[in-house]
Amino acid sequence: MALDRSDIFFVYGALRSGTTVFRLMLNAHPRMSNPGEMDFLFDHLLPDTSHPTGWRYQIDALRAGRIFKKQRLDIAAGMDGLDLLNSFLDQLQARALGQVLSINIHRSVDRMLQVLPHAPIIHMLRDPRDVARSSIGMGWVGTLYHGVGHWIETEQAWDDATLNIAKQQIEEFTYEDLFRRTERTLRAVCSFMHCDYDPAMLQYHENTTYGPPDPKLTEQWRRKSTPRELMDVEFRAGPMMQRRGYTPAYPRTPAPITRRIALGLTNKIAVWKFGIRRFGFVIFWAEKVTRWARMRGLHRSFKEQMDQITIQHLK
Repeated sequence: MALDRSDIFFVYGALRSGTTVFRLMLNAHPRMSNPGEMDFLFDHLLPDTSHPTGWRYQIDALRAGRIFKKQRLDIAAGMDGLDLLNSFLDQLQARALGQVLSINIHRSVDRMLQVLPHAPIIHMLRDPRDVARSSIGMGWVGTLYHGVGHWIETEQAWDDATLNIAKQQIEEFTYEDLFRRTERTLRAVCSFMHCDYDPAMLQYHENTTYGPPDPKLTEQWRRKSTPRELMDVEFRAGPMMQRRGYTPAYPRTPAPITRRIALGLTNKIAVWKFGIRRFGFVIFWAEKVTRWARMRGLHRSFKEQMDQITIQHLK
């Protein structure tokens, strides 16, 4: 079973690809609304033949999610599966007050298209070398070699999920175009979303912590990465990045096993150091130990404390 919802646009792209600043541009348009990231809509929705819709939510995991809590969506008693997904979408649509609604996702595009096969999708790309560099800044990884991993997974999932999707259902653009040819890119997006372009979209920075469009924010990898780091990331992402139109700077050269081991240690230590700085030694390690020991109640408590600290650091 699937839902026939073509009234909501989905923005899909890897984390650190610029989907947040793009959301702010959309929200600056007087006729558009984008409430942000909502991967929870599909992360916890699993096939289940025992439910009439063929799907069922992992309700406890859904309720525990930081972003789900922030959205304050209602779960009607006894409702589940695609009925509940449809209810969530209706609630979000109602909040949009007649505006064109779009939603950002970074994962589960295959599941999204299974249950919403007619949903229009905006695919946003960014140079994987900059995605990897930005991921280090977030504390998720400690090396470019590891930082590009989620970009590869996101783009491979896109290729797999959209093999049989009609071209008119998809609009694609790059982070680089958004910052170098901002108005032209936004005009194309507005046309896809059946809205007239509005110059207010370029004023998104007036009421946010983000700055105005700056071409200098593109290709930062050229200034901030060493040749060896670039060789590492291009070895992992080379074939995919070439298919996406990004030219490698170096011949594809595998990292020796000794370097991969060293990168793994560097990555682990950097992530731990970042976590301890951000959350404190006790909370950081308590969350890990209670998760490893499957102490669900205590783990939930420490995870909630970490979520609150994370929220304070969100831009």
